[in-house]
Amino acid sequence: MRNTAKRHHSYHPLWRFFLTFTLLPVLATSIDLITPTQFLAKDQTLVSAGQQFELGFFPSGKSNNWYIGIWYKSVENRTIVWVANRDSPLANSSGILKINADDGNLLLVDEAGKSVWSTNHSKAKNTVAELLDNGNFVLRQENDEDPENYLWQSFDYPTDTMLPGMKLGWDSKTGLNRYITSWKTADDPSTGDYSFKLNISGFPELYLMHKQVIDYRSGAWNGLRFSGVPEMKPSPLFSFLFVMNPNHEVYYSYISNNDSVCSRLVVTHTGSLQRFTWIPTSKIWNLFWYAPKDQCDDYKECGVYGLCDTNASPVCKCLKGFKPRNPAAWNLRDGSDGCFREHKLSCKSDGFWMLKNVKLPESGTAFVDKELNLSQCQELCRKNCSCRGYSNANITGGGTGCVIWAEDLYDMRQYAVAEGGQDFYLRVSADDLEQAGAVGKSGDDSKKTKQIIMVAGIIVGAGVLALAIFFVWKSQKSKTAQGNIIVHRGPRERSQDLLVNVPAILSKRDNSGENVADELDLPLFDMASLMIATNKFSDENKLGQGGFGSVYKGVLEGQEIAVKRLSKNSGQGLEEFKNEVKLIARLQHINLVRLLGCCIEMEEKMLIYEYMENKSLDSILFKKDKSSMLDWQKRFNIICGIARGLLYLHQDSRFRIIHRDLKASNILLDKEMKPKISDFGMARIFGRDQTEANTRRVVGTYGYMSPEYAMDGLFSVKSDVFSFGVLVLEVVSGMKNRGFYQTNNQLNLLAYAWKLYREGRALEVMDPAIGESYSASEVMRCIQVGLLCVQEHAEDRPNMSTVVLMLNSDFVSMPQPKNPGYCLGRRAVETDSSSSKQDESGTVNQVTVTILDGR
Repeated sequence: MRNTAKRHHSYHPLWRFFLTFTLLPVLATSIDLITPTQFLAKDQTLVSAGQQFELGFFPSGKSNNWYIGIWYKSVENRTIVWVANRDSPLANSSGILKINADDGNLLLVDEAGKSVWSTNHSKAKNTVAELLDNGNFVLRQENDEDPENYLWQSFDYPTDTMLPGMKLGWDSKTGLNRYITSWKTADDPSTGDYSFKLNISGFPELYLMHKQVIDYRSGAWNGLRFSGVPEMKPSPLFSFLFVMNPNHEVYYSYISNNDSVCSRLVVTHTGSLQRFTWIPTSKIWNLFWYAPKDQCDDYKECGVYGLCDTNASPVCKCLKGFKPRNPAAWNLRDGSDGCFREHKLSCKSDGFWMLKNVKLPESGTAFVDKELNLSQCQELCRKNCSCRGYSNANITGGGTGCVIWAEDLYDMRQYAVAEGGQDFYLRVSADDLEQAGAVGKSGDDSKKTKQIIMVAGIIVGAGVLALAIFFVWKSQKSKTAQGNIIVHRGPRERSQDLLVNVPAILSKRDNSGENVADELDLPLFDMASLMIATNKFSDENKLGQGGFGSVYKGVLEGQEIAVKRLSKNSGQGLEEFKNEVKLIARLQHINLVRLLGCCIEMEEKMLIYEYMENKSLDSILFKKDKSSMLDWQKRFNIICGIARGLLYLHQDSRFRIIHRDLKASNILLDKEMKPKISDFGMARIFGRDQTEANTRRVVGTYGYMSPEYAMDGLFSVKSDVFSFGVLVLEVVSGMKNRGFYQTNNQLNLLAYAWKLYREGRALEVMDPAIGESYSASEVMRCIQVGLLCVQEHAEDRPNMSTVVLMLNSDFVSMPQPKNPGYCLGRRAVETDSSSSKQDESGTVNQVTVTILDGR
């Protein structure tokens, strides 16, 4: 590449003039340098020597604004990685990018000759601009002996994309702070609200920020990876680099190890970090990694001195020696208030408790000394009474360096063994030293502690045995006197009662053989409390009603809740309750509704959820007087949120979950209109290697069931994808998919959207309530994704990882959809589910089909 550049240097000016003007009709579409005599116009592009990247003019969405940008030349669909004038667009395409003869700067001027954008460096002569094969657009002096002595480079001023070789971080010599910032919308490249930048204070780490608020934190670099990104493992595709030299540079970078594979890291306008790879044989961008991925990726999810663990339920727990600051909220699965220390530190007699495989605490104020070993680090922490904990700065070579935290600890996360994170040593008080795992105490103290533990163990053991005998006797007496009614005690005990005494509702072992009693830690609430919380389940507190019962609003211990009271007459109520308690209590994701507890008394079965201020999606989307509340950005965020939640169920959770009843009424909206999938009554657990299953009893909702499920009882992740596709088209159109077939010679929603799409009029399906402020390309992408998801044959439908990728990238190549399911003529006998208030059953192909009320 550099030899090519030097060959350009040897061109005689008259020869360049001849090439530029005499052969203009031939070479007008592509040039290789911008010089004082060669400018770039709208019908030209600047191409890198190896044909990897291309620079030129491009328009934005609906507006007439034009921009200078860089994109991959080898990728079929234009994927823009850099924009020069993102906040200073041209009013039309009649602009020129040239070298300013006065000072040697790059200058973009409009048709009137007015300056729109400039590189604005110090004056230089004989400058040329070149696009390199790594995507870097550089300005240099033509005869400079050092080809990398750039006067200016686009890598120093990134937009929303990080390319291999680019640096994120600070250069103290130049004062540059390099970070990436999202586009405003999908087709508006102006500066958006999300940024991904390196905080160099303390122990440097990367932040994903919404305006000035931290949404996600990578954790500090530990020599192998960022402690909060376990996916950063040695790979044949990438090599990761972190340089920390405060006197010069502090930055993060990565290198592509395979020249045939394109890679980019993007911060999207919806607030997601996404790493993509493009392999020529696949002809599609593959989503390699993304964040935030789950509930524990949310910054300060468990507050001060809290530890987040997605493999636990609830996900938040307090560190050793700490208790919840707000027990009521903590019991209701809200750990944001964090924890407080039970016993005061005394400095001299304090010890340390080791946490393994954790994401290190927020480290902007941490102290780092790369020369100390771990023992020296402990002594330094012990002598500093303000020290809260310590760790190695580098985990390679057995661990080196020292990091000390002297402020409160935030945003810690537990990982599975050897999956990620590193060891952290928490300072604990003398009163907590006897706990297992405490380190750093003297030998005499240790010996005394062991003696105390032995004595205490004998006493406690005797006491436990006596209590066990008493409770066995009491339990037998209670069963005899009360007819096996559960005696309610504390939340933990009540959960065990639920498991032991109600085998018809929850067996002690699920189908996978896992011990539910060990896995489940779900508070059990008593009927009296819920009666008070919901004002005796009054009609004023009623939020809605579905096929399995009613939902009521309540206030419990100061927190708003939603109580789902299962109908006593519902044949599926028992099975639904069993499924929801077993499944959703274990699932943790920002786009899944949070289960706070349950209640079982006599014939009553209730589930207690977090309260969703905006109720269900269908209560707004299909109401003419409310649908205008959902502008396009809210609808697009709802679609993307549902997709991420479904991807978690299908791929990223501990269990592969098939929901089987995804519909608008089962999507709840919080106060910010963020969607959460609810109602896991019909969900099924799949093994990791299992792809599909059969059932002779099909239960679902009219208009959302896939053909293979409704007709043959065959369900898989692809049946959920079909339901998602229906939801997407409903969100875009504001219309409900009324059924499987045409009625009264009118097309159902799937057929209607398909007809408009084939005729090139797809945007006509849009809900008029959206208004005029929307991204046409985003709407078109959603319509196409929806149609791909509702294709008749399951094998044609994309999986949810591909769906998330297609929704979040403007430049992913999408296949053309085929015929959707249920575009047939009307049957002789048909029932309109929209007017039905009861469940309906029938038999198709010897499969029993139960159609639920679609509300």
